[in-house]
Amino acid sequence: MFIAIVDFTTAVADRPAALAHLDAERERVRAMEGNLAFRVCAVEGGGVAVVHEWEDEGAFAGYLGSESFARFGEAVRPLMVGAPVSRRFRAELVTGS
Repeated sequence: MFIAIVDFTTAVADRPAALAHLDAERERVRAMEGNLAFRVCAVEGGGVAVVHEWEDEGAFAGYLGSESFARFGEAVRPLMVGAPVSRRFRAELVTGS
């Protein structure tokens, strides 16, 4: 499994627009081959956290080359205050539900 966590900050007034754009892309991202989860959370002070779970790095790379990712950059990057912080992990599921 491949997990990517992205944190970024917007002005508090711009956060609803950023969240709305991510929410609009959610179903397209979830439908991508290899996507296991796509979660978006509002964080105190204008912050936004995005958690992706993918079957593997190749599936995540497909997302990075997708129109959804391009739309995200076009719509949300101008709203960001500072650079986003992205952390990526290779993980193994220990227990399932």
